[in-house]
Amino acid sequence: MPWLITQWRPLPPSDLPGALRWTGLILIAAGLAVVLEAFARFTWEGLGTPSPIAPTRTLVISGFYRFVRNPMYVAVTALIFGQAVLFASWGLALYGVLVAAAFHTFVLAYEEPTLREAYGEAYAAYCSATPRWIPRFWR
Repeated sequence: MPWLITQWRPLPPSDLPGALRWTGLILIAAGLAVVLEAFARFTWEGLGTPSPIAPTRTLVISGFYRFVRNPMYVAVTALIFGQAVLFASWGLALYGVLVAAAFHTFVLAYEEPTLREAYGEAYAAYCSATPRWIPRFWR
C-alpha cells in the first residue's frame, strides 16, 4: 500500500531537510529490524508464527516482547510513518493512522481475549507488567 500511495518517489533533497529525511530512514530501519527479530522469535521460541492460523505453542515474552506486548504492530506502524516522513506524504501518514487503529481494534477484539484464553494467568501477569503500545525500557 505505501508504494501505491507514494510510488516510493522521495522529494528532491532540497525539498526535505536532511534531518527529517534521516528521521524517516531511522524509523524504517528500526521498524524492519524489530519485525524481523520478533518474527524469528515467534518461530524459534514460540514454535509457531504470528498468524492466527498457526499460532505459537508457548507465550513469547522475551526479546522486544520484554518492552512492549505488540512489537510487530509498533514496528509496522513505524515503517509506515518512516516512509510517510521520507516521502513527505500526508496520504501515507493517514494510512499509518488507519493501520494503527486497525491494529488496536484487532488486539482488543481478538488477540488479547484469545491469548488470555490460551495462556491464562501467565498472559495476565505479562499484561500487567508490559505495556500494550508504548515500549518501556526500564522496570
